Formats: sequence, C-alpha cells, structure tokens
Amino acid sequence: YCADMLEPVEEAATQADLPDDAVEPKEPQIAQMAENVGNSTATVKVVLVPEGHVMTVAFAIGLSIQELKCHLASELRVPVEVLQISLDGRVVEEQQSLMELGVRPHSSTRMEMSSTDPSSHPLHPLRPQEHDSMRDVITVEVITDEGLFQEVVVEVERPRQQKAFLGGYRHRLTGVEYHHAAIQTLPKRRPDRGVVTFSRDTQTVQLKSQAQQCPVSVSTQMTGIGCYVSCMNDELVTPGKYTTADEYHDRRLRAVICLQSFTRRWLAQQAVDRLKKERQRRLTWLQMQERKRREEKEEQLRDRRQRWMNPERREDLNLLYHALEKWRREEEQQINSSLRGAERKAALCSLLEQETELIATIGHHHITFQNNNYDEIVQHLLDKSAAPHQWRAADGRLIEMDNQHTIRARELRDLYSNINLFTVSQEQRSHVLMTLKRTVNEHKCLLTRDIVDLIDREVDLMKRGVTTRNLEGLRKRICTLFLQYIKTPAFNPAVAKLLKVPQNPSELNKDVFLCRSCHRYLRSTNFIAFARGLTARCKDCTRLNNIARPRNDFSCYQNILRRLRADEQQLNKESKIPFLLQVEDIRYLIEVVWLSQSALNASSDLYNLVLVRWVHQRDWSPWNCILLSKEETSAHLEVEDVDKAYETTFIHKVKHKHRLAQRYFSQISTMAEYLDSQPAAALSNQLLSKPITMATHRLATDPSPDSAH
Repeated sequence: YCADMLEPVEEAATQADLPDDAVEPKEPQIAQMAENVGNSTATVKVVLVPEGHVMTVAFAIGLSIQELKCHLASELRVPVEVLQISLDGRVVEEQQSLMELGVRPHSSTRMEMSSTDPSSHPLHPLRPQEHDSMRDVITVEVITDEGLFQEVVVEVERPRQQKAFLGGYRHRLTGVEYHHAAIQTLPKRRPDRGVVTFSRDTQTVQLKSQAQQCPVSVSTQMTGIGCYVSCMNDELVTPGKYTTADEYHDRRLRAVICLQSFTRRWLAQQAVDRLKKERQRRLTWLQMQERKRREEKEEQLRDRRQRWMNPERREDLNLLYHALEKWRREEEQQINSSLRGAERKAALCSLLEQETELIATIGHHHITFQNNNYDEIVQHLLDKSAAPHQWRAADGRLIEMDNQHTIRARELRDLYSNINLFTVSQEQRSHVLMTLKRTVNEHKCLLTRDIVDLIDREVDLMKRGVTTRNLEGLRKRICTLFLQYIKTPAFNPAVAKLLKVPQNPSELNKDVFLCRSCHRYLRSTNFIAFARGLTARCKDCTRLNNIARPRNDFSCYQNILRRLRADEQQLNKESKIPFLLQVEDIRYLIEVVWLSQSALNASSDLYNLVLVRWVHQRDWSPWNCILLSKEETSAHLEVEDVDKAYETTFIHKVKHKHRLAQRYFSQISTMAEYLDSQPAAALSNQLLSKPITMATHRLATDPSPDSAH
C-alpha cells in the first residue's frame, strides 16, 4: 500500500504503477506536508461522457487541470487535445488547480470528461469488467508517532500479472494454505548507484572439516572370546543358478529372433493389406470401365435408334440408306437361294417395289427436316455475321471487339427477328414495319423498292381489317426479301465473309475445280477435302452416288475420329495431325491398313474400335497408332515398353502397317514435316505386298468412297 501519493489511481479500468523509490514519509516530511496544503490529496471522480463510466483518482489539489488531463489521457490512450473537463456543467480552464476550484484537502469532487472527437477518439475504460465492483481508493485513519489520528487516502494495487507462488504452509487437517508475506507484494528494487559491487561472501570460499563415522566399526569383527557380535540383523542370501556367457548370449539371440519374427509378421500383414486394397481398387476400376463401356454402347444404340426414327441430319439419312441396303442384300440373297425361274423374278420385282417405297419414305423425311432446319440455318448465319471479333490476350483473357460492320449486322439481325413475329398486336406490327421501311430506304435499288411496296401493302391491308391468316403469304415474302437484303454485302458488309461466292473475283483464281460427275466448275469448299487432296466429285455428287450405289454409313468413322481428337487434345494440346485428317483418311487407315479389325483379337465391330498411340511417348500419327477394341485399350495404355510387352512377330506386323500408312501419307505436303527421319523412298522399298500397293494406287487416283471396296 502507498499513502498520500501524487500519482492518481483509477477506479474503472486502470492502475498506476508506484515508483520504485517510493518510501514512507518520515516525521519531518509529514509535518511539512501538513503545513503545505497544496500538497494534500483529494479524491477526484471523473465521469466519462456519454458512457457514464467513473474513474476515481487520488490527486494533489495543488496541481493543475492540464496535469490531470495528461494523466487521464495516458490512462485512456487518447490525445490530450481531445479531452474536455467540466465541473457542474461548466468547462474548466487548464491553468486552474483543484484548490482554485474549491476542492478541500482529503475531500471528494465529481467532474465530467468528454471527447471533442468522439468518432475517432471515444472514451472507453481500459480495465476488465470483473473489477467494476471493486474500490480503488479508500480513506483510512492512521496514528502518527505523536499519537494523533490522520486520514490517509490509500489506493489499492491490482497488478494484472499472475504472481508466482513463492512458498508457504498448508494445514494438514484443514487444508488451509498460508503463504509467505513475500508473495503478497513485489519486492522493491534497489536503486542503481552506477557502481558494480559484490558481496564479500562471493569473494571467498568457506571450508568446513567434519569427521564422520559409520554406525558399525570399520574393521571386520566376528564372534570370539570376549567379543560377541549379534546376528539379529543379518540377512541370509541364497545363491541362484549360475548363467554362463554362452547361455546369456543364447537367450539374447532367441529374443532377437522372436522380435524379428513378430516384425516380419507385421510387415507381411501390411503388405497383404496393401495388396488387398490394390486388388479391390483394381476390381472397382475394372467394373467402372466395364460399366462405362456398356453405357457407351447402350448410348450408341439409343442414338442409332433415334436417328432411324427421327432423322435430323444428312448423316442420319446415310444411316437409313445403309440399313436399307443391308436389308435389300439379305432379302435378295434369300430369294436367290430359295426360288427359281418365274417365282424368283416375281419376288425380285416385289422387293424392288418395297425398296422404292422405302426410298420415297426416306425422301419425305429429307424434305421434312430440310424445312425444319431452314430457320436454324438462317439464324446461325445471322448470329455468325453479328458476332464480335474475339482473340486471346497474353494473360489468357478473351477480348471481344465490335466495329461498325458487326453493329450493323446485329441491328439487322434483331430487326429480322422482329419481322418474323406474326403473333404481335397490330400497333407493334406497324411500328416494326415502319422501322424496316426506314432501314431499307437508306439504299435505293430495285430490291429496296420491292420491300417498301410490300410493307405499304401490308399496312394498307391491316387497316382494312384483313385477318392474319390471309396476310401470312405476304409476310413471308417480306421476310424473304429482307433476308436477301441482309445477305447483300453492300447493305451488310459483315456477311461478305460468309457467302459462298466471293465478292472479289481475284479470290477465284486457282480455287475453281471441275466436277467429273456433274461437269460443273465449283470452288474447293464444294469438294470433300482429305489428306491427299480433293476428290474428283463434288459433295452433292458424292452424296448422291453414295445413296444410289454403295449406301455406306460413315458415322462409325466419324465417332473414331472424334474420340481420337478428344484423347489427343487431353494428352497434348499442340497435337496437329489428328486435326489434319478427315473421315476419308480414317476410313482408309482402318479399312486398307488395319483391315477393319482389331490388331489383337481381330474384332470387326467398328463401333467398338478406337485408334490409340503405339508408343505412348510420341504424338499420335498414322505411323504411330494401333487399332484396338475399347476393352484392349485400357490394357495397352499401361504398357511402358512395347518391345518388352509384345512378341517380336506382332511388333513386326504392327511396324509393317506403320510403313504402309507412312508411304500413303508421305506424298502429302502438309504432313511431310511430321514424318520421321527415315526417307519415304527407303520405306517404299520395304513394301513388298503387291495387293496392298494396288489398292493404295487406286485410292490415290480416285479416292471416292466406293473405290476402296
């Protein structure tokens, strides 16, 4: 405890550390303090506004309000400038002291303190809540040496650190602990005098000589004449079995062997558990792969069935014609094997009539899906012309840019969509027609005059109350002419790049070819492109020839090529060869090189065959591939070294097929840079099979689909 000190004490949250050199005042000092009234202390209760917390400090009445502010600012951790102290609702000046404000010695007063900037520097007490009910300052009466009573303001120290337990006593019966007085208060530090001093005890060593004798005499004594030694405290020791060194080492060896056996057993159990987990994981993976293959096959069957029932593309029609040809051959073979003479001719005639009816039905399907796909084709053209320019930035972000051409194309696309809406009200329809009229009047030509005449006619008929059903033909005519307006590059420059006929005649140089079937001069985009060049027939003639003669279905080869590209894109995003090949190249590679069967089990189901890498470390190419079934693919992909996994005969067979493919594709300029270092001439000398060479020559001269059979 410390009495009548000038340092204040908080009631709400803080405590003031006592100076180390604080000592109790002596009698002359007490007399001097009694004489000096200004050094007397008073209890000052400071109310924090607006929180209402109270801080109680013991403060000398001779000190100024500025010093009180400094102390409170250090305790509350706020700047002194923001503190404002008032007494009885009146702001007090900083130069005034408590004595000037009427505070008497050993009395108490109440002041309010607020912050001029409460948002940045609010006033909050910094003491824990558990000390709210405890008093910080008490007033006690003490007896001086002269026998007089004197009131002393005493502050209670509550140090926040946990004091160390320095010892004490505990009552054995009641369990009450009595601590040493040293642990109640912190020891006072000696003042630093600036001179290092040492105690005399640390300079010398004290030695102490003391004789010690054990209870029993040092010399050995035994019972004899004139000497009796008691044997009551003697202990009888029985010797145990003697263990030789060999027995000791043998016991240790057996213990080591036992430990090793248990350790090996534990390691074996761990290995067995690991193998069981790997086996279970392998079985689970195999089941998952089997289920995946089964689901893929079921999905293919459902897709083929859906394409049979509802054809929506030209490839679906090829599937129908392929099924028709397969049925016709089976029926024709059955008729030829079972009937003769007139009955055979009648059956063949009936078969021809049935085939004609089925062809007509397929033709009706073709016309239906063409009409249904017309709107989608037109919408795709408009969206493509109105799409903004896109490119990838250096950081991978997709950047889009619009220019005046794409904005113009987007406006025409939106206007075309509004023109196609026939279910709107008459006012909305008139507004759309007026917008269309203003748009086409920007250019004066025969097409725009026709569109304006049709617009005026529809507006006049709507005013006369003509029904929507009777206006349907006129509205379709307006849509058709406006679509022709959109496809004109002079009115819509963005559509020029999407037209089949270029606007610049110089672009047709060296890009026009003659079709051997229809004898028309067409651009290269109208011919089927594959690795070795263009076919001699255009796309329309090739499609018509396939419908009339072989009726082949190329969907299986398209699926193989699509899966090959997807797999190579995952393995190497920079792979180029799979994207250079077309369906005809994959068909040649499968039918001529690999004979349409798996290299391992000779499976001929094209819907279950895939092309994968022969050597995993190299990119896929026609001379680095193998045709396998989906079940064999997973096992082949796990092979690290094909030379060690397969037999020599099988490896030579695969490499021979690679040389066939390399010879076929070596004449292509775009793929010449991807060939191996072995020259193509040397490879051609290694090919000794004449039937394969003749088939290759026929496909090189006329690579049409029916020439490969």
